[in-house]
Amino acid sequence: MATLFSPSALFSTASTTTATATAAATQPKAPPPKSQLPLKPPPPSPTNLTVTLTAATAAAVVLTTTPPSLADPPKFNIYYGTAASAANYGGYGGNSNKQDSAEYVYDVPDGWKERLVSKVEKGTNGTDSEFYNPKKKSEKEYLTFLAGFRQLAPMDIVLNNLALSDVNLQDLIAGADSVKSDEKKDEKGQVYYVYEIDGTGAHSLISVTCTNNKLYAHFVNAPTPEWTRDEDTLRHLHESFKTVGSF
Repeated sequence: MATLFSPSALFSTASTTTATATAAATQPKAPPPKSQLPLKPPPPSPTNLTVTLTAATAAAVVLTTTPPSLADPPKFNIYYGTAASAANYGGYGGNSNKQDSAEYVYDVPDGWKERLVSKVEKGTNGTDSEFYNPKKKSEKEYLTFLAGFRQLAPMDIVLNNLALSDVNLQDLIAGADSVKSDEKKDEKGQVYYVYEIDGTGAHSLISVTCTNNKLYAHFVNAPTPEWTRDEDTLRHLHESFKTVGSF
């Protein structure tokens, strides 16, 4: 017996096959797998970030801040000058107790040396005392006095008269870039002439006053390199000079 095929069944099967093929053809392809990117570390917590910034700031301050100077401030000793005449001169001023018989005082840096003034020198140019820096002997301070002066002459005349007995002062003034002068009074009204001479290769500060029928002149001298290095100390020495009875 011949087997009969139903046309509907044949067409149904063909239709199903065609639909499956069409669906397979139209279905989008799966995208290729993406390459894995490195994972980023989690952001720092606010606490850790604050600590890090604080440490960085502290380190910057340490690196940029100039370290404090370890040098000790200069120390000074008070010198008591007697302004003894050449006739009464003996040794370092003659008197065993200079403080009781002192006519003037000034400060001396710790470590400076006293130069013994000869009797001849005292009698010729009136040098009474002198101290110097042992590391540079031309950096020094000294005092001269002249008897028989009741009052100060005009300021320019006083400086010229001082230079007459001091060849180094003459040379300094002759080649000076500037010479400044001023008049000052202490709390008791005593008059002081102050001079500042900026010379070629050297600097000088001079303070002059008149009392006890004497003229006292205090000098602070230094070569330019030492002046630049020690200006504050040298100005202190200059300002420390006073006659007894004026302090």
